Amino acid sequence: MPLAALLLAALSADHLGNLRALPVLALQGETFHVQGVDLDDQSIWISSVDARNKRGLLSVFDLKTGRLNRSAEVHGGARYHPGGISLDGESVWVPVAEYRRSSTTTMQKRHARSLALQSEFAVGDHIGAVAVVPEGLVGANWDAREFYVWTVAGKLLRKAPNPAGVAFQDMKFVNGMLVAGGLESDGSGAIVWLEWPGLKTLRKMRTGRTDRGIAFTQEGLAIRGRVLYLLPEDGPSRLFAFELPREWN
Repeated sequence: MPLAALLLAALSADHLGNLRALPVLALQGETFHVQGVDLDDQSIWISSVDARNKRGLLSVFDLKTGRLNRSAEVHGGARYHPGGISLDGESVWVPVAEYRRSSTTTMQKRHARSLALQSEFAVGDHIGAVAVVPEGLVGANWDAREFYVWTVAGKLLRKAPNPAGVAFQDMKFVNGMLVAGGLESDGSGAIVWLEWPGLKTLRKMRTGRTDRGIAFTQEGLAIRGRVLYLLPEDGPSRLFAFELPREWN
């Protein structure tokens, strides 16, 4: 494609409203305060917080019907706030933190189907989102002020400030880039494509709000192929889907 056409495609997609909206899926099951989302061809994994009862949950829904298939409690003591999640083959990574800034987190690896705990390691900060990267894992702390990079065994490799200035809520590693959704300082939503491992901003898209007045990137974000999935609303929750430009793959 000519450079001019590529630039035009990028400019026309700088807001979520310029993307083609796909059917919305209403989830049939309690989701409490949603946090993170990831999915494959059949299932949707969602993390959520039942703050009233101090419970953290990881739930699996059917991608076609929205029906709740299974759910597991992931909390432990003061740590009951699961954040943004990421699939890793037949496993899913879930950070479960105390519900406060600068606290502690247990980074859990769970079997994607049974939801059984496979391994875990401790982090001395509140980690609100995690993504699987070539080195292992990258996590963002409260308001995503800093990124941590670990091996899958929990060895800290490096720590870096977030240059994008967006409070990321959920993030995924896609096509060699870190794609993260969250909130600007004014409360508006944004999705940012970051170079990896340098973290330079490559693309930024504004997102607007749902018809309930919730920023589309309030919480969960996932990308599968050319489809962007967003899970912004607490129960009754809806999974929104948008088709990304072909030129972005």
